[in-house]
Amino acid sequence: MFTTKRIATGIALAAAVTLVLTGCASSSGAGDPTDVDPEGEIEPRAISWLLSRPADGGVITAMEQIAEEYAVENPGFELELITTPDRPSYIQKYETLAAANRLPELFDTDATPFAQKLAEQGRMLDVDLLLEDLGFADDYREAALNYQRFDDGSLYMVPFEFQLEFFWYNSGLFDEAGVEVPATLDDFAPMCEALRANGITPIALDGADGWPLERYMAYYPFRQAGPEYVQELKLGEASFSDAPGRAAAEWLYGLGQAGCFQEGFSSTGYADAQAQFTSGRAAVYNIGTWELTNLATDNLDAGVRDAIDYFTLPTIEGAVTADNEYVTPSGIGMAVNSSTYDPLVRDFLRYALERYPSMVAESGALSPTVGVDTTIPDNATPLYSRAIEQADNVGPAIAMPWDTQLDPATNTRLQQELTLLVQGDITPDEFIETMDAALTENVG
Repeated sequence: MFTTKRIATGIALAAAVTLVLTGCASSSGAGDPTDVDPEGEIEPRAISWLLSRPADGGVITAMEQIAEEYAVENPGFELELITTPDRPSYIQKYETLAAANRLPELFDTDATPFAQKLAEQGRMLDVDLLLEDLGFADDYREAALNYQRFDDGSLYMVPFEFQLEFFWYNSGLFDEAGVEVPATLDDFAPMCEALRANGITPIALDGADGWPLERYMAYYPFRQAGPEYVQELKLGEASFSDAPGRAAAEWLYGLGQAGCFQEGFSSTGYADAQAQFTSGRAAVYNIGTWELTNLATDNLDAGVRDAIDYFTLPTIEGAVTADNEYVTPSGIGMAVNSSTYDPLVRDFLRYALERYPSMVAESGALSPTVGVDTTIPDNATPLYSRAIEQADNVGPAIAMPWDTQLDPATNTRLQQELTLLVQGDITPDEFIETMDAALTENVG
């Protein structure tokens, strides 16, 4: 019988360790990350997955159903979901368990330097080899896999999502202010000034969470230098005073001076920022296709529904990345513990990865694989289908979210300083000086 998922949000780390120890006593040390087809019989038992996903989200909902189906065919099998949706709390738990060699059979991780160290120690299964062995290597979208890869191109995480991040905009407010969709990033400040002059809040921003503003920091460097800049930055091989970092700081300072974001943006949360856009009080909102049901169905207020459209990340003069390359995340990935990998784990993953794409597509979401059609909800606007179709025309280079790339200390300081920069409390030079000092302290 399939067990009820275990929700670990907010509990003490000691309790989390106790949960993980169940069925994972042999998880210390490393296995062979290339042994993707171990010998032996399939012996059903309980296995665990340490997750950082919403407990009622699409991934967990689908995987619960899949695990229940698998347990019918394999009595004695259980998938225990240990869930901590709050990302900072999850990272602390995950890194502590990893340091104690107590990670479960499956665990969530981004392609961070910490995760790469685990891979280098042989503690994570090579997913390129795993997908090839299971016959799924050609099924996955290139961009979905690339998002999970380490800087050296190696792959140790399986994606369960695929999203596109757009700038959603209100065409009625644009018309009212006489502005057009910005062709380049340098057109943002003039767009904001024109909207402000007509009494319209240009951009709704969730400033309280930090990462939405950090997205903006990533845009100019991605267009100017490609994804390599943040890769070098997180290793201490580049600095914020380099041309891409300076350009980003000056661009963001200019957005602040142009009044691009709403008053009090730094204390505005996710739901309130979205409400400002969906109620017609703001002209632009930068968010991903995970919000399609709120932005492209009749859930959206009828007063703005027909005015909502989107544009992708604008370019710059001399850009090194293509127009169809922008933020296309496949979410946090699932790693496979090499030391506990056995015929049962392999067989369950084979079953799950075969069933999952159609299930997630039926929910109205994009699958990380090709060959399955997303089911468009009956209450969708035409924008829903257009956004889904956009997924078939994305390039391989990805504007990686910096909050998944930089070490936690540097990332926290960056989010703080970005707020001060946009508010005009510090200059670009002061921002650069502070961030280079933080990078030296935290990366060396």
